[in-house]
Amino acid sequence: MRTGLSREKDRDESRDIIRILVVDDHPLFRHGLVQLLNSDQSFSVVGEASSAPEALTLVRELNPTMLIVDLGLKGPSGLELTKSLRAEFPKMPVLILSMHDEPTYAVRSLRAGANGYVTKEEALSSVLVAVREVIAGRTYLSPVMASDVIANVVLAKHEPGADPTNQLTDREIEILERIGKGEEVKAIARALHLSPKTVETHRAHIKEKLKLANARQVARYAVQWVSARNL
Repeated sequence: MRTGLSREKDRDESRDIIRILVVDDHPLFRHGLVQLLNSDQSFSVVGEASSAPEALTLVRELNPTMLIVDLGLKGPSGLELTKSLRAEFPKMPVLILSMHDEPTYAVRSLRAGANGYVTKEEALSSVLVAVREVIAGRTYLSPVMASDVIANVVLAKHEPGADPTNQLTDREIEILERIGKGEEVKAIARALHLSPKTVETHRAHIKEKLKLANARQVARYAVQWVSARNL
């Protein structure tokens, strides 16, 4: 028979467990991540979502301690979800997972309100540390990513605003990258759950902001930009 004292102790212990909502649209990766998190007695995955709208619904229902969010969600991206969370739940920690190891995405994630950034390549080895750092109120970047962010942002030799892509929105950056990787408008639209017309509108804004003459120049610029980032 459980006494009132033991029930109170259980409640106290349950309050110490970090309740995590995992948001990722890749089922196999999400499953592996959930298993890893649940293998630590300090963590409990209380929900899983594959899209930003589903995630917002579950946050309201489950009241997790924090979220782990895939940057490249289909439809509204992880950055857009982070901004929505910041507006509605300003103190809820968010850790971004991303396939991108470029500092641009880490910086944009932090600016959107994320508390940490981990690449998927290193996630299984560092996500437990990252979660603890974020919950403790600290910003987490892997040592390599932190070094790259410092080198590319804090110690950059260029004047602020010298990189024209800084003018682009998060969605425009995502589309620029996909164009640079050779994806056509229809393929980009399918991948991002947008209409082809919306993608073309974003491409037009990219052209205007980068002062390019036409779609062909946008494609050439995008290829060079992606290539330069992979050096």
